[in-house]
Amino acid sequence: MNRRHFGEFEQLLLYIVLHLQHAGEEANGPAIRQTIEARTGRIISPGAIYTALTRLESRGFVRSALGDPTPERGGKRKRVYRLRPAGEAALRAAHAAMDRMARLARLKA
Repeated sequence: MNRRHFGEFEQLLLYIVLHLQHAGEEANGPAIRQTIEARTGRIISPGAIYTALTRLESRGFVRSALGDPTPERGGKRKRVYRLRPAGEAALRAAHAAMDRMARLARLKA
């Protein structure tokens, strides 16, 4: 498997993790899921999100750590994700490739 390429859902997750980071918010499973639903209207199961995030972490695109315990969760800590430099580079490359393809399509239209 090419470590630089990923699917549309993984790309969506990377964009959302980056967005939440820039907004100063924690990129945890519930925040990622809520952002997907609010921005795209897609309903995604938590299992799909965590499976994809685990895959992205194993490929070096994101890293995770346990956040602080919260009273709302009975003292349980949320796993928080951050984009790694490799993830940012892969996201830029995917964005540039799609941009090139879009320009190509406009030329032929």
